[in-house]
Amino acid sequence: MTVTPASPVPLEAVGLHRFYRRGETEVAALKDVSLTCHAGETVAVTGPSGSGKSTLLGLLAGLDDPDGGLVLVAGERLSHQRAAASARLRARCVGVLTQASGLLAHLDVLENVRFAAGLRGSDGPSPEELVDGLGLGAVRRASPRTLSGGETARAGLAVALAGAPALLLADEPTAEVSSTEERTVLELLRSWRPAGSATVIVTHSAAVARHADRTVRLVDGSIR
Repeated sequence: MTVTPASPVPLEAVGLHRFYRRGETEVAALKDVSLTCHAGETVAVTGPSGSGKSTLLGLLAGLDDPDGGLVLVAGERLSHQRAAASARLRARCVGVLTQASGLLAHLDVLENVRFAAGLRGSDGPSPEELVDGLGLGAVRRASPRTLSGGETARAGLAVALAGAPALLLADEPTAEVSSTEERTVLELLRSWRPAGSATVIVTHSAAVARHADRTVRLVDGSIR
């Protein structure tokens, strides 16, 4: 009998510590934070301002390195790698959705999605399918600066989902839209997210947290 190896976990963060200097004082932004996200799972990270949520997201995205611990994405080490290796893994396996759309101003909506898909490969729906499926067919050739707040949020989601990344990281993705558009974006995220991926959402929104499969609360840099 042939045994097929299990797919790697989309995200495994183990024992993350991060310290900053503030004058002569060392401040602990994260203290021994571990987080594992399985395929198909959405995890909301909540907590007061200054609790370490943005620091954690930066480490999970490979934009910063922990002072202790490690981050694995799709079974590959993201932390403490050379900048080029970290960037390649991030481009291939991580989709990022933020309040700021992350759209390239010189490209139209469809071109932005095609560009992101080109970095990650051809898995998942085509850029055209994503754009139309997320309700952006009428503005597919529009410049990002002409989009409404809701259209910008959905275009950013299309870019984050392009190429079926193993991990989707979202930082307050619905902070700048109405409650109606927030529900729309969350439903689109649920229905279009790749089956084998995991999602981590940093949020202050109770509605977004309810959308998640589970919630992790950060307080003073530790999980509570």
